[in-house]
Amino acid sequence: MKRFQMLPAVLLLPALVHAQTKYTVKGKIGNYNEPVKSYLVYSVDGEQKRDSSFLKNGEFSFSGTVPGITKATVFLNYGPGVSRVIHQSESVKIFLEPGTINIKSADSMKTATVKGGIHTTDLQALDAQMKPLGERNKALMARYYGATEDQKKDSAFMSVIMAESKQIGEDEDAIMKKFAESHTKSLAGLDALKQFAGSVPDYNTIQPMFAKLAPVVQQSPDGKAYAEMLEKVKAVSLGAVAPDFTQNDPEGNPIALSSFRGKYVLIDFWASWCGPCRAENPHVVKAYNEYKDKNFTILGVSLDQPNAKDKWLKAISDDGLTWPQVSDLAFWKNAAAQLYAVRSIPQNFLLDPQGKIIAKNLRGDALTAKLAEVIK
Repeated sequence: MKRFQMLPAVLLLPALVHAQTKYTVKGKIGNYNEPVKSYLVYSVDGEQKRDSSFLKNGEFSFSGTVPGITKATVFLNYGPGVSRVIHQSESVKIFLEPGTINIKSADSMKTATVKGGIHTTDLQALDAQMKPLGERNKALMARYYGATEDQKKDSAFMSVIMAESKQIGEDEDAIMKKFAESHTKSLAGLDALKQFAGSVPDYNTIQPMFAKLAPVVQQSPDGKAYAEMLEKVKAVSLGAVAPDFTQNDPEGNPIALSSFRGKYVLIDFWASWCGPCRAENPHVVKAYNEYKDKNFTILGVSLDQPNAKDKWLKAISDDGLTWPQVSDLAFWKNAAAQLYAVRSIPQNFLLDPQGKIIAKNLRGDALTAKLAEVIK
């Protein structure tokens, strides 16, 4: 499913699920000392929090409180002059939860074992199941990048690569789905569900799975945030009337989505910095030029960054985007993107003349094909 609301009764849950959670994290990684430094990173209400401490004989520790069980990352910075790149395999994912989490390794985070905490234990079990797929994907990428240019141009070779990549994705989905369904009392189950759902969840599939999670999971900070996101997804599901919004065009003139009522409209979320968006733009231009005189238009919504209006305007000009464009230049906090639960781009929504969403995420020739189907 990747790769690509809570019910009112929840509001009556006991107040204890809102209590502060005390946590303790202890580590022993080799025999490192200063300047090697440990970091604990997590988020509270969308704001990143960070704690740090130098290692002494390889030991470090963190303790504190968070508003509910919270996912976190622990990693090391080996200090200046050390050519160690900190990446996912050099970090440890845990949950800040009651009790003590122990992280131990003779040399690095990459080989660390993690013990303690029911949610963290489940998270480690999920990672263990996913590790072989990570190795398969790593081997596949090595095979592709190690191929000659002639091999990459060979359709038979590329078909094998694409088929294996697809199979890995399907195997990942199967593991995530099964884990989420069998770990309903664990925050790791929610983590698996989110990965299974991907950045563009299907509400009718994911919401029933979310509803089966235990109250302690649903009412965790991650659970409440995901419930809120699912409600936004529901509001922009197929058949729903698209929520109205207003943003300014490059000249500062406000443009409301509702002003296009009576036409087929494609709401196109993109940005100048988004490579896949720019690659998709020629297909969008083609569709616009073919149907712009047939009761069809496009409203481009850019997730360009603050103080980057010049890049937005240049991209509009360079890519020949002649339809209305709007943005609040708020990056991922773009108000319209938030309203439409947009967490990856490019992403689009096709509306009929009554403002109802009739298709989503049309790519390449699929856009012109859908327009040919609905515009007679």
